[in-house]
Amino acid sequence: MVEAGIPAEDARYILPNATETKIMMTMNARELLHFFALRCCERAQWEIRAMAVEMLKLVKQIAPTIFRDAGPGCLAGPCPEGSMTCGRLVEVRERFKGL
Repeated sequence: MVEAGIPAEDARYILPNATETKIMMTMNARELLHFFALRCCERAQWEIRAMAVEMLKLVKQIAPTIFRDAGPGCLAGPCPEGSMTCGRLVEVRERFKGL
């Protein structure tokens, strides 16, 4: 599957160890902002990114002022990934503007 271009982290889902996981965690607002900056990024693995975006939607309803500018690190400035950027800065900013 990897040779066919499927990312290794997705290809391993055919293995029996790829099972559903329940996660419980606690974070304060500062850590949530840091988590969103890292895990809402296009370069984050798709599952953690999907979870982070859903979490961001929830916290924006509860504390809109605190999380108004939350999201991937590239929302407020240049991409923090440097040369490893996804190259989709405009699309990412547009998507998170309406979140």
